[in-house]
Amino acid sequence: MCGISGYYSFHKSISSTNILEMNQAIQHRGPDDEGFWLYDYEQGISFSGNDSTPKIKEQFPVLQERSSDIALGFRRLSIIDLSEKGHQPMLSENEQIIITFNGEIYNFKKLRKELESLGHSFRSNSDTEVILKSYQEWGNSTFSKLDGMFAICIVDLTNKKLILARDRVGMKPLFYHQSEKGVVWGSEIKALLKNEFVKPEINWNGVYTNFLFQTTLAPQTCFQDILSLEPASIITIDLTDHKITKEKFWTLPSPSEKKVSEEEAVSKIDELLSESISEQLYADVPVAVMMSGGIDSTLIASKSKPFNPNINTYTISYPFSEEEVKNASLAAQHFGVSHDIKEVSDDEALEQLKENIQHFEEPYSSFEVLINAAKYAHDKDFKVVLSGNGADELFAGYSHTLKLNRWLLMRNFNFVKPFIFTKDKFSQRIKNYFSQDDMFDFFRQSQISMMPSEVKSLLQKSIFKNINTDLSGYHASESKSYSGYFEYDMKYSLSSHHVFRDDLSAMKYSVEFRYPYLSNNLINYVASLPENIRFNGSKNKPLLRKTAEKYLPESVLNMPKKGFSFPVHYFIKNEKRVRDFIVENLESLKKRNFFNSAVIDEWWNHQEHEYDWVKIWQLVTFELWYQKYFEK
Repeated sequence: MCGISGYYSFHKSISSTNILEMNQAIQHRGPDDEGFWLYDYEQGISFSGNDSTPKIKEQFPVLQERSSDIALGFRRLSIIDLSEKGHQPMLSENEQIIITFNGEIYNFKKLRKELESLGHSFRSNSDTEVILKSYQEWGNSTFSKLDGMFAICIVDLTNKKLILARDRVGMKPLFYHQSEKGVVWGSEIKALLKNEFVKPEINWNGVYTNFLFQTTLAPQTCFQDILSLEPASIITIDLTDHKITKEKFWTLPSPSEKKVSEEEAVSKIDELLSESISEQLYADVPVAVMMSGGIDSTLIASKSKPFNPNINTYTISYPFSEEEVKNASLAAQHFGVSHDIKEVSDDEALEQLKENIQHFEEPYSSFEVLINAAKYAHDKDFKVVLSGNGADELFAGYSHTLKLNRWLLMRNFNFVKPFIFTKDKFSQRIKNYFSQDDMFDFFRQSQISMMPSEVKSLLQKSIFKNINTDLSGYHASESKSYSGYFEYDMKYSLSSHHVFRDDLSAMKYSVEFRYPYLSNNLINYVASLPENIRFNGSKNKPLLRKTAEKYLPESVLNMPKKGFSFPVHYFIKNEKRVRDFIVENLESLKKRNFFNSAVIDEWWNHQEHEYDWVKIWQLVTFELWYQKYFEK
């Protein structure tokens, strides 16, 4: 697990100050080592950095001021093959193929055996070298063979091209900027903003989707001309004519018409999950399982013990999380595994509130609880943490999924929308409900964020008139069944939201989160199952619950779905410090003249609905985001 950065300047060599500052901006992603590779005038040279290990500094000169057309930067968090043999950027024997890679490849041992049978030899035990040799053998076909999470840059001097690739469901982020001057990329936007080609500017189209979905829908970000490489995508840049092409190397399978019994499906899911857990437990550093007390993470903990009898588990405790904490402890006792509880006090939660919010590179609608989970893992020297994230998307776990069948019926009455003339909040919510014409609209409504009409009233007219409110480009197949909703959950709820924020949370404290539910085989199998087995409209996660029956205590199995989230509303109501914090930032925001001050005041002074605070928090985090990335 690491951080990568780089640039390719089309027309002139630029100062290495760019790559040095880009790499420094993501130091938190990899404190164990750093490295650089620069290319200019048909020559490539490797360099160490100030934070490189002593052995790497002996091998390569420390990068000082110089110019280059292409530069690759790397920060290392050592997980597999802790020796200097795993150092990046990694070069092929003839030094014509250079790779930087962030992530973990869980089937790298299988691929290595296959490559060895084809005549390849290896200098390290790292998965990075396996990717490098795989590319030499199979080219771009490599990416569909990789089971894991990855953001990869490959410079292929033989074939005169530069390649950027991201894993199937976007577990590892990769951002890029392209212009007539060149291409810049990195694991976090913070790195890109240090490059001389990139100037921070608000992308209001990205902000618009952020306010509607609690996250910015890829490929957009909230920064103009900075894009998120979409999952399962490859960008190829020709080093001779600068032509840029983009392709997908994988798509989500469609449901099969083949009949499968529930018993057969449960048995196969059990088998595939065991296989995924066994592979993801592999590391040369300590591994732990983070348990929330629900089915997803406790099942991982239970099934981890046969592969690692000494597996450690832990739970983060917040106000109102007593039931989850109790169930996590009962489950750990039931499995016979070591378990710790980390209680996060009110003071601790608020201690670095501004810094934590600003670590994220877009507005958001809540406190991010996983920052505390990552900090605890770091303090306990757990570099790798297995997470239950991904199960809700894969197995229909969210409570709003159970509203799908009702919506499919009610959408037949959307013709009443023009006849709703009253402007009160209740009427507007009803009008919004009958504005859900497509599955995409239903998915948007389920995110409990701002309504399109609210965003329109909030933004100044001069800004709103330039926003492209036609979001049809984000639509998937629009299947009028659970499969249609499943596509959106996997594409946007997962990759643009949960694992993206997981990555930023974990890497802030140099911790790697892994996701056993998101292995290639498990995703492919579940996605191809008939809909009636995966979704019954009455109970969330029916298949996973059946799978978990023989592993989990009754209290965990029967616990209603409750997200692992922080009680922001409680803090707003009961913590004067939080209310003062909100008022201070709202007042600052109103002075910027982006938003209608009267609407902000109305939202703050009249919080009646259960989730009215979400809109307020989105505005507060917008202000803090703007302060961090746009004010000098």
